[in-house]
Amino acid sequence: MIMIAVAFLLSMILCLLFGVPYIDFLRKRTIGQYVKDCAPETHAQKEGTPTTGGVFIVSAIMIASVIALFLAEKFDNAALIILITLLFYTFAGFQDDYLKIKGHANDGLSARQKLLRQIAIALLPTIFVMLSNPYGSIFYIGSWGIDLKWLYPFLSVFAITGASNAYNLTDGLDGLAASTGVFSFAAAAIIAAYSGYQEIGIIAAAVAGALFGFLYYNKPKAQVFMGDTGSLAIGGLLGTLAVMGKFEFLLIFLGGVFVCETLSVIIQVTSFKTTGKRVFKMAPIHHHFELLGWSEKKVVSVFAIISALLSTIALILFYLTLRGII
Repeated sequence: MIMIAVAFLLSMILCLLFGVPYIDFLRKRTIGQYVKDCAPETHAQKEGTPTTGGVFIVSAIMIASVIALFLAEKFDNAALIILITLLFYTFAGFQDDYLKIKGHANDGLSARQKLLRQIAIALLPTIFVMLSNPYGSIFYIGSWGIDLKWLYPFLSVFAITGASNAYNLTDGLDGLAASTGVFSFAAAAIIAAYSGYQEIGIIAAAVAGALFGFLYYNKPKAQVFMGDTGSLAIGGLLGTLAVMGKFEFLLIFLGGVFVCETLSVIIQVTSFKTTGKRVFKMAPIHHHFELLGWSEKKVVSVFAIISALLSTIALILFYLTLRGII
């Protein structure tokens, strides 16, 4: 657990240190966010805020993870695959952000282009688990294991890709994705460590630390946004850690806020296409609460508390599993 604490603190410090020069670099080159016309009116003031902050978040995660992994003598093939997956998702997100900046609009990769990249990247950890882990095709619910055999790769890719998209959808308010993500990854670090996956615990802790440090720059009123560079990568990493650490079921709780954000979009689109009516004032659901009159800080605070509670539930379920109660 000492190396997990080291990874958290080191990543947090590095993120804080990297943020100053990187944000200054973005401002000098006027590399900022473009706000969609359909966004709430209050978001117009966010136009031009520096974006692609995911670059220094991921940099902090990578450096802190590598150092902590080497100190713990846990830099194995699994850790390498996880970090490579993180980099691939970062590149995909950066490409999306670059196209938005280049086109002076909030339109980057098409939904299809983005999804194909996410699926292709998700295949890397999926294939690794299937080939190297004797329990690679087993899906655990508590202490119960179900061998899905050839169906498991579909579940794995769905979990990783879904987590990437869900976290991306959540990144819509100052501090929202970072604050909710801190609790998710902190809980994932504890679960992985006590499951015997020390390397996964170290990487998860590094992500929690980087997100905590990033909040200094991303809290309302944000100095920088993580952009798709950060959100696609961090979301995809959460799904990857769950698959590699064999706690896919707990991902439902660890990413509970992100799941709700995604469901709100699915419900909204389905309802509008079938009935012509909207269930929410706007989706994802954090915008719904904004339009109900909640301040941005209130939405972020409530969602962060919910994330903390859901992550605690995940830890309780994991503890009950360890004790053989469920």
